[in-house]
Amino acid sequence: METQPAKKNISSYIIQSQEDEIKRIALELHEGVGQTLYSLYTGMQFIQTAVDQPEVKGYLGDMAQMMEKTIQEIRLLAVELHPPALGTLGLLPALKSYLKLYTSTYGIIVDLQNEGTEVQIREQERITLFRVCQEALANIARYADTMSAGIILRWEPGKLSITIQDKGKGFDVDAAMKNSAGIAAMMERMLLINGRCVISSKIGEGTSIDITLPLY
Repeated sequence: METQPAKKNISSYIIQSQEDEIKRIALELHEGVGQTLYSLYTGMQFIQTAVDQPEVKGYLGDMAQMMEKTIQEIRLLAVELHPPALGTLGLLPALKSYLKLYTSTYGIIVDLQNEGTEVQIREQERITLFRVCQEALANIARYADTMSAGIILRWEPGKLSITIQDKGKGFDVDAAMKNSAGIAAMMERMLLINGRCVISSKIGEGTSIDITLPLY
């Protein structure tokens, strides 16, 4: 029979393996596929300037525009999978980078506030906090029926608190806990880094997700 620490280690290993694979795919999209398409794009532009036939020139121009759009979509997908800033600059810059993509995709404006000074935390903790915020924002886009939301980060001595809130239509938390794998995954992820995730919501008034992480 597996003990709780053993289960925790297995869950942590599975999540870390998934994150490693996501990071590899994001890097391949950005550095591999993205760079190859960009080379083709610049080559197509060069050919466009070299041909004289108007029909062929117009056709090449249309193809170059489609390729440029595809390159942009791939770059956005890579950032959504794993923002480069998360590994180099920290949680706050990564959230700022992601929110630009989020707002351009869903049209939802997110007010991000930061209180205190960001301190260095482990990569696993940064990834977990980012994924929980990402899931909470995705749920707002899917279900909240609102065009605005807010995130507040509070860096305090010994603790980081993050609140993600909206004034959308809200939901029954107990019912959602039984049916939503996403909500259960957010709580499970926080438990694996010794943090907490508390969700409160009222029908017609909105939702607040409070996550906390002890800082040592």
